[in-house]
Amino acid sequence: MAVTGSRREARERALGLCYELEVRDLAVDTLIEQQPAPPDAYAERLVRGVEEHHEAVDALLRKFSEHWALERMPAGDRAVLRMGAYELGWEPDVPAAVAISEAVELAKQYSTKDSGRFVNGLLSRIAEELRPS
Repeated sequence: MAVTGSRREARERALGLCYELEVRDLAVDTLIEQQPAPPDAYAERLVRGVEEHHEAVDALLRKFSEHWALERMPAGDRAVLRMGAYELGWEPDVPAAVAISEAVELAKQYSTKDSGRFVNGLLSRIAEELRPS
């Protein structure tokens, strides 16, 4: 159970960092150096992965977001979706259901009242393509 808790905390920290990266338009290294406490290994891996695969992640989000321009989504939703899409595409050890449910919980907690449902639908469509059963 400790792994779940620590991964959940890592995702929460990574969400804050991904949001900050976008809002402040910084490089990952600069942002991490500016932190009073360094993020744990998985949080840093998520942030670096989202940044490294930024174009491919955003392309997936654009492809599967029906009637929603990526730029018009709330910044919190974008950060959650980017992390979830990154985990689905580049972290094969993370089960798709876990990546999606964790992203939905973060969206519910940190974004709008409709964000959980929106994130669930979009990441589920991405998962169907990237990880067909």
